Amino acid sequence: MEQPEDRDPTPPGLRLVRDLINTLDVGTGADSLATEDGLAAFAHTHRLTGPGLTKRDLPGIVRLREGLRAVCLAHNSGTPVPPETAVGLAALLRRTPLAVVFDAAGTATLEPVLPGPDGPGETATGAAALTARIAAAVAAAAADGTWTRLKACEAGDCHWAYYDRSPAGRRRWCDMAVCGSRAKMRAYRARRSPGS
Repeated sequence: MEQPEDRDPTPPGLRLVRDLINTLDVGTGADSLATEDGLAAFAHTHRLTGPGLTKRDLPGIVRLREGLRAVCLAHNSGTPVPPETAVGLAALLRRTPLAVVFDAAGTATLEPVLPGPDGPGETATGAAALTARIAAAVAAAAADGTWTRLKACEAGDCHWAYYDRSPAGRRRWCDMAVCGSRAKMRAYRARRSPGS
């Protein structure tokens, strides 16, 4: 479901969230973060500076990814995020090292930083930077109203994250031609089967 960068409707801040969720192909079980090379490629693609992601970071990253997937499923189907998932995700994001920084024009943004003895210090790296950047992206998207348009496909064998750019914001599948068609065909067959 990859799209060229210039045609991608996903706001830039939410691309990191979407891409993290999509590191696991639910249908096949293939996890692109399962290897050191996969972690390094993800870190490089998303400019996670300094020491990159390591296998030691993987359990926390997986909890973050699956918590975000549950939230995006809730955006789509209205199914509540399981309480233990919500609590775990909040705990991960609560520890994020963020600071408000200003550019030359006075624009304020949240940036990941490691706390120093007198406040914000050096730029965060690795899993801390990833989690902080996710938190900053979610906060910005919640503020501009785009957060709930990041959804996970309703198809149980997919759950691919996508940005819903439909006018009404009611898109249910990542790809109507694939997941949507399969769901409609299953519903049709269920209606046509004897005894239904």
